[in-house]
Amino acid sequence: MTAFALALVLSAAVIHATWNYLLKRSGGGTLFVWLFATLSAIIYAPLAAGILWWQRPAFGWVQLGLMFASAVLHTAYYVLLDRGYRSGDLSIVYPLARGTAPLITMLAAVMLLQERPTAIAVGGALLIGGGVFLLTGDPRKLRHSGNYHAVGFALLTGGMIASYTIIDKIAVAAWLIPPLVQDWAANLGRVLLMTPMALKARGEIRLTWKRAKREIVAVALLNPLSYILVLTAMVFTPVSYIAPAREISILVVALMGTRLLDEGDVKRRLTAAAAMVAGVVFLALG
Repeated sequence: MTAFALALVLSAAVIHATWNYLLKRSGGGTLFVWLFATLSAIIYAPLAAGILWWQRPAFGWVQLGLMFASAVLHTAYYVLLDRGYRSGDLSIVYPLARGTAPLITMLAAVMLLQERPTAIAVGGALLIGGGVFLLTGDPRKLRHSGNYHAVGFALLTGGMIASYTIIDKIAVAAWLIPPLVQDWAANLGRVLLMTPMALKARGEIRLTWKRAKREIVAVALLNPLSYILVLTAMVFTPVSYIAPAREISILVVALMGTRLLDEGDVKRRLTAAAAMVAGVVFLALG
């Protein structure tokens, strides 16, 4: 992985951790997800239109199909992630979701995209995954802490992350869809898919906006930006390297949980964070 690709991915990780913290702090909900997706589609529309006008990429049924598939997978991802945050702790849901995803993604990249990560890169991925699971603590205590159902949502979320990562890698690297356009199209598709759910609870839209307006605006700006940086790195970097490196965001979330949400257990979190940092270094060397 080049230094530029690593810089893009690490910047995206910090931004990603920030908007996840804001989602958790706000209380979330389906309407929250729909509102920030709608606002994101509006904010980034001029940039997407400008790129389409400037680059004039070719679009056929394959490109449109990849955009639609990404929209479906991202919709499932956000719904499951939100349910996870409403069911359990940030420090349980986020690490499990992000930690299982790179291992699934690397396996899929090897099997489907014929990528061949080096032994050092594989070791880095395993270190990150091990650090993530160490961060969650003793699995036997999950039921007693009230996080049992949250774990299920987190694992499903990890599967969605791995799935849309592969789809988006194919879209931007093999079919040359501009990264910002791919993300914007998936976001617009998510708005369309979630609109029927939002209309069923239309009476609560204004209340949700009033309750969490600042968080909605912040997530609407930060959410696409973090993934656009990742997609840009994917254009010239194997996905089996990028997916694990993104998980450094777990270190940022651990710090946020310790400092801002008072979730404690600093020693275990720092040990897990050290393993993840080592994993990122291995990926960079690989």
